[in-house]
Amino acid sequence: MVCKLCETAEVENWFGTWCKSCRKVKHYLNLYGDRVYEVLDIVLSRQEDKQNNKINEEIKTEIKLKEHNLRSNKKRNKSVGDETHIKK
Repeated sequence: MVCKLCETAEVENWFGTWCKSCRKVKHYLNLYGDRVYEVLDIVLSRQEDKQNNKINEEIKTEIKLKEHNLRSNKKRNKSVGDETHIKK
């Protein structure tokens, strides 16, 4: 039986509808929702050499946002009355 999504690869199980690769894509869609479509549009609609640059930029941006959020949460916790930073 052929995969319903890619229509080229064989399905692993007789009762399945997707091949191994398409099942992975489906899993990403379940986890990240519309973010998957955004990333595909932003990254894959470019020439191959530009794709790698865009991937690196997207990763850097997400890392910076996460670091900022971590720092903000840490500052907020200290100002709320976290006494672990006070020396005895």
